[in-house]
Amino acid sequence: MDRTDRPLLGRERESDQIHDLLNGPGGPRLVLVRGERGVGRTAFLHAAGERLRAQGTAVLAVDCVPGDGDRPLLLALRLVMALEERRLHRQRHRPAAGSVAQALSAFDRSDRAAMEMLLRAAAARCAPATVLVDDAHHADPDSLAALSRIDAPGCRWLVSAAQYGAPDTAGARADTVPAAHESEPRRGLDGEEACGPDREATARIMDRLAGVEGARTVVLAPLGPQDTTALAARWLRARPDTVLAAQVGELTCGIPGAIEALLTGWTNLDAIRVADGHAFIPARTTVPVLPDDDRFVTALDGLGEPARAVAAALSILGPLGRAALQLTAAWTGLSPDAAHAGVRILFGAGIIEELPGPDPTAVQGWAFRLPLTAHTVRERLSPVDRGRLSAMAVELLWNDMDAERAASGSTEASRPPGETNALAYRSDRIADAGSLVDRERAVAELTAAARQTSPGTDSGRVLRWLRTARDLTEHADARDLLLRQYGTTAYLACDYTTGRAAGESLLRDPGPTLSDLDLQEAACLVVAVTANQRDWTTMSLLATASWWDALPVPDLAKVTGQALALCHLSKWRQTADLLKRTETQWNTGTRARATPNIFSAMAELAMGRPAPYRHELTLRDAPELPPGKVYSLASGMFEDLLADYDLDAAHQLLETAGLTVDVLPPLGRFLYDHLTGRWDQALESARRLLANDEIQSTPVSDSSLLPARTADILLARGRVTSALQMVEDMRGPEPGPPQCALHAVEAEALLTLGDVAEAEKALLRGLATAREHDQVYGTGELWALLAEVTAEAGRTAEAGMHLQRVERIAALTGGDRTRLRQLLASARVLRHDTAHRHLREAVDLARTRSLPFETATTLLAAAAAGAVPAALLREAYELFGTTNAALWRFHTRTAMREAGLTIPGRKEATTENDRLLAVLIAEQLTNRQIATVLRINEDAVAQRLSRLFARTGRRSRTELAASVLTDSL
Repeated sequence: MDRTDRPLLGRERESDQIHDLLNGPGGPRLVLVRGERGVGRTAFLHAAGERLRAQGTAVLAVDCVPGDGDRPLLLALRLVMALEERRLHRQRHRPAAGSVAQALSAFDRSDRAAMEMLLRAAAARCAPATVLVDDAHHADPDSLAALSRIDAPGCRWLVSAAQYGAPDTAGARADTVPAAHESEPRRGLDGEEACGPDREATARIMDRLAGVEGARTVVLAPLGPQDTTALAARWLRARPDTVLAAQVGELTCGIPGAIEALLTGWTNLDAIRVADGHAFIPARTTVPVLPDDDRFVTALDGLGEPARAVAAALSILGPLGRAALQLTAAWTGLSPDAAHAGVRILFGAGIIEELPGPDPTAVQGWAFRLPLTAHTVRERLSPVDRGRLSAMAVELLWNDMDAERAASGSTEASRPPGETNALAYRSDRIADAGSLVDRERAVAELTAAARQTSPGTDSGRVLRWLRTARDLTEHADARDLLLRQYGTTAYLACDYTTGRAAGESLLRDPGPTLSDLDLQEAACLVVAVTANQRDWTTMSLLATASWWDALPVPDLAKVTGQALALCHLSKWRQTADLLKRTETQWNTGTRARATPNIFSAMAELAMGRPAPYRHELTLRDAPELPPGKVYSLASGMFEDLLADYDLDAAHQLLETAGLTVDVLPPLGRFLYDHLTGRWDQALESARRLLANDEIQSTPVSDSSLLPARTADILLARGRVTSALQMVEDMRGPEPGPPQCALHAVEAEALLTLGDVAEAEKALLRGLATAREHDQVYGTGELWALLAEVTAEAGRTAEAGMHLQRVERIAALTGGDRTRLRQLLASARVLRHDTAHRHLREAVDLARTRSLPFETATTLLAAAAAGAVPAALLREAYELFGTTNAALWRFHTRTAMREAGLTIPGRKEATTENDRLLAVLIAEQLTNRQIATVLRINEDAVAQRLSRLFARTGRRSRTELAASVLTDSL
């Protein structure tokens, strides 16, 4: 189950309980392990047996299989044979004369009394021993009855059997039940496991086993959320992100067998994505359908009819509550009594469970025990059957809604009791029903549901609703409007292929109902999805007038689309010239000019003229724009501001737009988390975006912000190689748009490794590309780093020239970030007094900006140089701790020791040092490289490594690296 040799997860309490029961001198002679299908009874029983064997206990194992119940006394015969074989191996003399032959004879004659006597004698002769009987619900009732009466001193029985509707399997952990009359009633046991007319007899015998004197029962409950996530991590050999973990828990309800089936299905679909040791599922990934030989499918198929037909109907109709029973009868052609009998069979087999109503004694409806099973049953239906059932559900819901409106009251049946989102359920059923229901009403409801669903929520579902609405729409004009909404939704869902096809369809054959503004949006959509697909060849075509002139669309759409393409290619001067030359074509109204105005201001900003862009930040036309337009403009500018680390202006922009960070697109939220020091959250979202290829590019001055800021975090945490690999993986085409942030972090990583020459080359490449695109914005960071690099190389005069360039850019753009980088770089270039003055000014400036990591690095630089009191190192140390910047914490500890300051939490510091050293080993750095990164000598690295091996018990660098990757150091 776990694909590892490690102990079963989430079963520690039950394992200890079983061990104590079977080892105590006054322990029970029989322990019954119960649990529902897939909960892991067999794995648990095997683990218990291995634990007993490890302590020297004699253990015998007998497994039951389907069909055993049709052969009376078969289990008893196999137990006698196993016990006698064990005795033969243990003792020198032969088995008791003819005991096995006598058992075979008793089996042939179906002589219950004789077989029971032989079993009792065999158990007494074999004691002390523990006998494991797995899947006893498959066994014949006669053998189970005999087993319940066997009391052989020194021989103990550990029996596993299925149980559905058992004591609180949804939430309770293992419980010891001393006797049957003290346990809760067990209804409808077994399902498919016991077959034929003896199913109920077997269920009664299993209850009798639990209730015999001295017996104990241990119930294996489903795993809790934490153990479910841990089991998924073991299976995937990567940590599930929060979205994947939530999906696994919701679909499987913590049943280990279902977890394995789900993950196997996704793996077979090649749906699992792994980034940085974390596993993800793309947003539009479908839930896999379980194969025909899966245990949950065969359990249902084994019930036969009418249970299978009723289950199929309930997979669609179940959320309708008790009304589902009448519809099920109508669809299956069964009588109401026969349909209800099918429900009882499904309940008894643990396939479905009852939903209690306000009155606990009344059943409000039924739901599948496992959502994964419900999905599989639903998907196994033919499209025709799914459509018919869905149409029945829709008609019922619509009738109830109409009755509600007519009576101005409320009707229970109008809101599905088993579905948390009634709107989504109704929309799904309408989409399945298609033309079987009223087309006009279906289209209206599907489009309304799509509008009411938050962007990025249930993206695949919403796309399906809109696709159905488009297909049901009979008028071409209405289809165009739906296609526009469909394309926009596909873009937000990161389904770029669909979004691009929809946008191009609108541009190549625009209907008369599409306004100039609609086509302007379609033009932007085509360019945006092309950027997100990183199709720079097509983007180059979109940046030409000839591509747009071939389309039957107004000039507004042509100019806006071409300008956006030029922005994505960072051709800023061409963008500015185009928009200046065509202003009369796009400046025709508030809504028409909103987007081109931003593009023009952005081009000016990139070329070092920020005034127009600052003017656009006021959102002066927002009252006259629709909310969606305000959202898209504000979110794009928010990302641009964070690209320059301007958090104050970003906050002001959101306040003006009436937005909050949590409603922004993923890239904006990532940049915000990075700047504000929430690095764990930033890394999680970055991994998901990178693994699922869901990066939505905005025409900012730098399209590499996501990988660059991610690499920043990795580098600060000592993951130097990973940071450089991130840079290499996300490097854009040559020649391509400037990637100033990516070149900057590449240079910093190379400097961390002591490779000054390669760092300088990276910076020069970045500056050359920016120069080719007439870009000034964002280059201050590169010039500042270049000043530091050349100063490090001893070329002081050249460093001074680079520093002057940074100063000019800071004056030109008015950016505080560039000014701060200039002040810090000056400490490496200028003479002592001036450098100290600049460092003190840098500290004051950093404090006003309130960015944790930026403030900490500034404090460390100023205190280490003696420009400010050394006591400020403590503040830097704490700030680095909030972001878990392990490498910077290490350097700060070194500075604190040199300043004679006490390092808080020496034990914690030792642990951090060990972890950082292990991370550097996992990054495949040599001792010499580690010495460079930590700024210590190689001998010190060797000594630290020896102590680390001793403290952790690891014997090699490979074992240390594995411990880091599995988070088990």
